[in-house]
Amino acid sequence: MRKALVVLAVFCLPAYPAPPAFPALPALPAPPALSAEPVVKGPERGALVLVGGGRVGPEILTRFFDLAGGRDAPLVVIPTANGAETFPDDWSGLKMFKDFGVTNITLLHTTDRTVADSEAFVRPITTAKAVWFPGGRQWRLVDSYLHTRTQREVERVLERGGVVGGSSAGASILGSFMVRGAREDNFIMMAPGYEEGFALIKGVAIDQHMLTRNRQDDLEEVVAKHPDVLGIGLDESTAIVVRGQQFEVTGASKVAIHDGRRVENERQQRNGKKYFFMAPGERYDLTKLERIGRPNRSEQP
Repeated sequence: MRKALVVLAVFCLPAYPAPPAFPALPALPAPPALSAEPVVKGPERGALVLVGGGRVGPEILTRFFDLAGGRDAPLVVIPTANGAETFPDDWSGLKMFKDFGVTNITLLHTTDRTVADSEAFVRPITTAKAVWFPGGRQWRLVDSYLHTRTQREVERVLERGGVVGGSSAGASILGSFMVRGAREDNFIMMAPGYEEGFALIKGVAIDQHMLTRNRQDDLEEVVAKHPDVLGIGLDESTAIVVRGQQFEVTGASKVAIHDGRRVENERQQRNGKKYFFMAPGERYDLTKLERIGRPNRSEQP
């Protein structure tokens, strides 16, 4: 009887209304897709001359000083990547300019960021028509000049229609993504804390000594990890002259273009690696990310 009463009590419990239904939450927006292609922006005014190290020949120097307005144009040389404590006026790195007939050269060097950020230090750059960064180790340029008044005044040289150039480390620092920046050695392609360059050309990583030091594959890992970066490998004694959204190859050897994509109509080099070579006289469109016209020489190194 007790069991029956319990069952009866359960079935006699009053009914409660069902809880109100809550409206469905709106779907979260999909995360933005990562860019799978490089987006490159060259200088709006002025020009860049980027050299892959080694001897800088007369054909490169002629282009550089034609863009500067002649061999008497005020030139500022910033040799800090070299690593010396001081640089005398007769520093050997100036010989190529003096032999070429350049008459107005100012050397600027400091390892003190406070000095690099001072009005007095940058004064020669404010009237320069040309700035040149010789080779060495690019991390020294980062430590001394990145985000200082010196960098801003170098940018203004371009804004005034002048020319900025560099060789080896001095070329790599001018891109937005800097390779071989590790303080330990120059075999490390990506070094956190030393991956930001001066970005005078944006969306680009610039490597140097490409064929001479068998580095032609080295930018592959960079563009694979950073598909929004165009990799440009420069061989020694070879330069690209960048004006607006185009560049032209000049000098003695070749450059390699790495953009992480399989480029139609371009011969893929080195066991399917996604890069191709360009020779002196050839031009490249930095907006379309393609060679302008047909190759004029074999693409083999």
